[in-house]
Amino acid sequence: MKKMTRYISVVFAGIFALSAYAQNGKIQSVKDDYKDFAYVKTSEVLLEVANKGYKSVDLFQKLANSYYFNNDMENAVKWYGELMSLGEVIDPEYYFRYALALKGVENYAEADKWMNKFNDIKPNDLRGKAFLSSVDYRSNIEDVSRDDIIPSNLEINTEFSDFGTTEYENSIVFASARGGGRKYRWNEEPYLDLYASEKTGNSFGEATAISGKVNTKYHESSAVFSPNGKYMFFTRNNFFKLKYKEDETGINRLQLYRVTLSEDGTWDEIHKIHFNSKDYSVAHPTLNVTGSRLYFASDMPGTFGQSDIYVVDVNEDGTLGKPENLGPSINTEGQESFPFMDTSGNLFYSSTGFPGLGGLDVFKSEGLDQKVEAGSNRNFPIFNVGKPVNSIADDFGYYENLVTKRVYFSSNREGGKGGDDIYTFEIPECEQSVVGVAKDIKTEELLPNATVILFDGEGNELERSTTGADGAFAFDLDCEQEYLLRGALENYASDEKRFTTPKKKQELRLQLLLEKNVQEISPCDDLAKILDIPIIYFDFDKSNIRYDAEIELQKVLAVLNKYPTMAIDIRSHTDCRGSAAYNENLSERRAQSTRQYLIDNGISSERLTAKGYGEFQLVNDCGCEPSNNSTCSEEEHQLNRRSEFIITSINGKTCDDKE
Repeated sequence: MKKMTRYISVVFAGIFALSAYAQNGKIQSVKDDYKDFAYVKTSEVLLEVANKGYKSVDLFQKLANSYYFNNDMENAVKWYGELMSLGEVIDPEYYFRYALALKGVENYAEADKWMNKFNDIKPNDLRGKAFLSSVDYRSNIEDVSRDDIIPSNLEINTEFSDFGTTEYENSIVFASARGGGRKYRWNEEPYLDLYASEKTGNSFGEATAISGKVNTKYHESSAVFSPNGKYMFFTRNNFFKLKYKEDETGINRLQLYRVTLSEDGTWDEIHKIHFNSKDYSVAHPTLNVTGSRLYFASDMPGTFGQSDIYVVDVNEDGTLGKPENLGPSINTEGQESFPFMDTSGNLFYSSTGFPGLGGLDVFKSEGLDQKVEAGSNRNFPIFNVGKPVNSIADDFGYYENLVTKRVYFSSNREGGKGGDDIYTFEIPECEQSVVGVAKDIKTEELLPNATVILFDGEGNELERSTTGADGAFAFDLDCEQEYLLRGALENYASDEKRFTTPKKKQELRLQLLLEKNVQEISPCDDLAKILDIPIIYFDFDKSNIRYDAEIELQKVLAVLNKYPTMAIDIRSHTDCRGSAAYNENLSERRAQSTRQYLIDNGISSERLTAKGYGEFQLVNDCGCEPSNNSTCSEEEHQLNRRSEFIITSINGKTCDDKE
């Protein structure tokens, strides 16, 4: 550390310087009495197939998602659990969803297990990091840093050390070595005194030493004023009533004092704090908003490291109770000092014991004063406040006025006027919004009348809107908050996006891509496309139904059972490789095998026709003539190896009626 350390740390003998989602979606039953057409709800089909004991990654993913997006966490847990039991490689997002679903049924131990697995696979995902409280500290600091704020070196700084700001009435009060007089031997600068500078607009008047008996020929610094402005706590060397005291090693420690404002506006009646000692230092006081608790730094017995942050009750007469250490979540084996309590109960302080950018960094613990009031177990989460407050130098003495949004802090960073300088900035308004559109994921058509719901990070509904003809939505947001955005529309599966807003102004643009869950079916439609059935695979040169093909055929079977008037034509196709006669014969056997499977499972043969088309109805130009065979990939050939389930009639309607 530089001059600030020589002023403070050496004086201290090297000890210290500082879902349940609101949407209650339920699966709607599909009416059976449509007059001229029918619908298929894929989630019901999937459930029927799964309940028969069929298993696949795709089946369980889609089924579990259908419950998860409708906040039916009990069933989501069931089917995500079935998915995990397959032991297949899957997208780690499913581990995260499974963990949230488990939390939704209060199975926290199992949720933790899957969050750990999620974090193992995606170690850079902030959700996993937050869960584990494992800090990739540099990236976390960057996440909270503000590159849109450039602090100003306060105009009243001097070539000497100036630091430790607080506000009093319309002035700022700070410590400075500008006063002349005898010099402190460790840095050959004058001893510190407390000064005040009146603020007019964005300018500061000439700094003058505060009146009364506070300043002496030794160090004074770090003042804080009671809410009624009638008394002040401040830091001074162990010097009281003209007596200068040292410990057994010859070190003069720092102590806390309380001074009362006299009728003539001077600070005269000074009292020592009862737990001051010549054997340890007590310094850098700050008060909560009511003045009922004082926080300070000390290396008194019971300190974890070089110095710790303590709290003590303030009695009505200004005297103090028994101090308590804030514990290991705030304090470390390093230095913790310069605490500041804002009017919302958030604690700011500087530390060398937690990962930072260099030297002393400023950290924040939100709502700490309220937790102390409630008798918390001293588990106080903290985070590094990032740049521009923190730098590779020593950064300390943080002060923030929540009304004016004015911040002051002290630093010995490069480019200052003296050893330590006071810096300031006004926190800019943080304007956040999210805008976007809801679209059909396949057709990319804009979706009017979609319900778009904004949730907070814990799944509490904040706001909802309905898209217009342009499919658009917009919400205003808060900074540094986690949100979940969900789009829902009748006959569509929901889509959601999770995001966290930064500190700086932005307009986030998102698309909600919804997939049809209930689709109209009519003659000439292909059930393979409606039910998202991929290739019906057969073993090489075989026509018997494989297990994975059986799962897909169960979907077709479920639809045929639902609509007893439906008849279909089964069409089997191959790619061009192999002889045309061989392909035609093989596809015919496979088409008939597929038909027989459905008959064996209770479908009347009169409702089923089947034919193999070999390579004669390709869907692309991947024929096997020398002119074009070389241009086709395996994936392109695979498109031609397909099965079709064409509806020839339903509810008395045929393809001719449709035309």
